[in-house]
Amino acid sequence: MSESSGRFKPGDRVRVRAEDRPGHIRTPFYIRGKSGWVERVYGEFLNPESLAYGRDGLPKRPLYLVGFRQAEVWEKYETAPKDKLYIDIYEHWLEPA
Repeated sequence: MSESSGRFKPGDRVRVRAEDRPGHIRTPFYIRGKSGWVERVYGEFLNPESLAYGRDGLPKRPLYLVGFRQAEVWEKYETAPKDKLYIDIYEHWLEPA
């Protein structure tokens, strides 16, 4: 998969779905519902949320490096306002912001 394939490309603004569901979830709870930007497209990989239950992980899912401003993630963040947090997030957890 090249950086031009997948739903999003570097620079796109995205929001992490605020979904709360049981099971093996690879998206941290604290980042759900937050907005950031796509920093990098890694390519397509087997879905670890499916693999954790012995399934085949198909279809493959695009994986992104998503950036967030720390002050927008943590309510009482008092350090440098330009600090950033980067998290790998699969496409099915993202929506346009």
